[in-house]
Formats: sequence, C-alpha cells, structure tokens
Amino acid sequence: MTIRELVKEMDLQVFSGENGLDREIEGGYVSDLLSDVMGFSQEGEVWVTLQTHKNIMAVASLKDLAAIVLVKGLKPDEDAMEVSNEEGLPILGTDKSCFEFTGKLWSLIN
Repeated sequence: MTIRELVKEMDLQVFSGENGLDREIEGGYVSDLLSDVMGFSQEGEVWVTLQTHKNIMAVASLKDLAAIVLVKGLKPDEDAMEVSNEEGLPILGTDKSCFEFTGKLWSLIN
C-alpha cells in the first residue's frame, strides 16, 4: 500500500510533503519519544505520534520513514512542514485517537 492509498482509505489530511505520497508502506511505528523512534523504527514505516515540532522531521529523515501521522487533530508546526516539503516526506493528520488509527493501519497493511 502506498501513502497516497492510505490517505484515501483513512481520509487523512495531507499537511505537507506531497511529493512522497507514492512511497510504499513497509510497516508502522507508534511512539512519542524521539529516542525510541530513532532506536527502533525501521525504514519505510509510517510513524504515528502526538509530536508536532520540527525535530520529528529530523528523526523521520534519519530513519528514512515513509510518513508521519499526527493523531487527535493535531497540526504540525510551520517549520516542520517546510522541511517536510523540502524532503518529500509527508506529514499527515487524523482526528482519530492513536489507538483507533493504529488498529486500522495495522489491518490495512497486514
């Protein structure tokens, strides 16, 4: 499944990084602790988080993640969206809780 297909299937908002929407999803990772994501996430995963600041882009780029999904209606900071657009790494959003979104993500990609 691609990020674009996930956006359509789960009615996600695309905040930035539209150039990366055709990337394939290899899995998912859920954490709000940046060091945890740096240590354990894998390339091509979708990262689900509450974090909205610029540092999420540094971590996502370092780990070559496919996209970031912000839950609970949160919106990314402007500087995070700037980096997202430069790197083509999408930041997406949903009003769903982390629990609800992650359950649906898992069922879609497995």
